[in-house]
Order: sequence, then structure tokens, then C-alpha cells
Amino acid sequence: MDETTFLEYLSYPFVQNALVAGVMISLCAALLGVPLVLRRLSFIGDGLSHVAFGAMAVAGVMNFSDSMVLSLPVTVAAALLLMRAGRGANTGGDAMLAMLSVGAMAAGYLVMNLNPSSSNVSGDVCTTLFGSVSILTLTTLDMWLSIGLSAAVCVLWLLSYHHVFDMTFDEAYARASGARAGLFNAVAAAVVAVVIVISMRLVGTLLVSSLLVVPAVAAMRVAKSFKAVCAVAAAFTVVCSLAGILIAVVAGTPVGSTIVGADIVAFLAMALIGRILK
Repeated sequence: MDETTFLEYLSYPFVQNALVAGVMISLCAALLGVPLVLRRLSFIGDGLSHVAFGAMAVAGVMNFSDSMVLSLPVTVAAALLLMRAGRGANTGGDAMLAMLSVGAMAAGYLVMNLNPSSSNVSGDVCTTLFGSVSILTLTTLDMWLSIGLSAAVCVLWLLSYHHVFDMTFDEAYARASGARAGLFNAVAAAVVAVVIVISMRLVGTLLVSSLLVVPAVAAMRVAKSFKAVCAVAAAFTVVCSLAGILIAVVAGTPVGSTIVGADIVAFLAMALIGRILK
């Protein structure tokens, strides 16, 4: 493909919308992913995405014009429930997450089969699970909504950076220092849920956790301090998202899978660089 054709692709509004929204969504997911990975909570992203799938299925059956109207509050509620369950003595948070995520996904698939919104239920499910070209069909309103939510998450993360640092490495110290750890964990759980819901449009239900985990793990291969890991993870995800979306547009491949593929290739490169620098 020559340069003229490539620039022509970039001139299309739907490609511009996808690039802007995709980069913002990936950026806030990467920033949140760093403390999640360090606190060994990576599995939360995967579990909550299953819950969001169930909510999206119900929203589709109820003919909601925007599935986020239902999936967003349901996923936030599930995140808060899981955070509370994790402190219980009877059922651990990981067991509760497994039951809730599997149950929500099974319920969502059952609802879609009993009340199909189209004649191709398998195609609808596959599209929701693995992503589609929906990121390329964003309206201007959708783009600004994604940008607004992502920007709000990034600003909140930056304003609470010191609390994030303390809670990531020593929650007991943070509590002793007067930090309201319960409130912080509740807000963090809600923010993660929001990011997961808006990320599903980009990569699909089953691939959402890659946006949270891969940039953080890749950054840890070459950076040593918390601040450096966050900065490298942010740069990593921006480059990979741009590359993934552009490759998908040019080659006609699924956007979500292409972004994750770019993440994995870049991760391998970072791991090699990390070994060389040691």
C-alpha cells in the first residue's frame, strides 16, 4: 500500500473517531492495570467483563438503544459486591468472582438464545466476545462519550496518584496514615468497572483483560520504579492501540484481535529488551 492510500484512510472521520477513542480507552485501562497487576488482582478485569456481557445481552433483548445504559451500572454494582465479598470469611472474593462471572455469561447466552435480536445468534455472541468493527462505526457522540469517560478516569487516577501508590504497596500503612481505604477500594472498583465496559467496544468481552494486564507486565520488564512503569505502560498501550487499529483498517482484520496481537508482539520485544538491559 502506498503512502497516498494510507493517508486517504486517515482522512475518513470514522477512522479518526476510532483512533481517538481507542487510544483514550487503552490509556486509562493501562494506568489502572498497573496497580491491579501489582496487587495480584488481574483476574478482576476478566471476571467483570463476563458480567458486562450478561448485562449487554439483557440490554439487547430489551431493545436498549445503548447497551451501556444497563451494562455500566450492573458491572459497577458487581465490582462493589465483589470487593465486599472479598473481605468476607465464608466465601473468598476469587470464588465469588468465578461464580458471578460464569453465571452472568451463561445467563447472557441463554437470554440471547431465548430472545434473539437477529437470526444469527452465534455471530452476535462471537462479535460481543471477541470484538468487531464496532469501534469503526462510532458516531461523534459515541466518540465524545468514550473520550469523556476515559479522560475522567485518567484525571481521577492522576489526582489520587499518591493514594494509589500507598494502597498498591502497603494498604496497612495507608490505613494507619489515615487513608479511607474502604472508600478508595470502592471507588477503584467502580472505576475499573467503567473502564471494562467502555473497553468492550474496542476489543470485545474476552479480550478486555489484555488492555489492563499486558501493558503493565510489559512495562515491568524494562522499568524499575512505579512511576516509570506507569509511564512506559501508557506509552506502550498508545503505540499498540494506534498500530492495531490502523492495521485492522488497512488489512480488514478484527480490531480487537489485532490490537491484542500488537500488544503481544510488543510485549515480546520489551521482554527481550529487558533481558538485554539486565
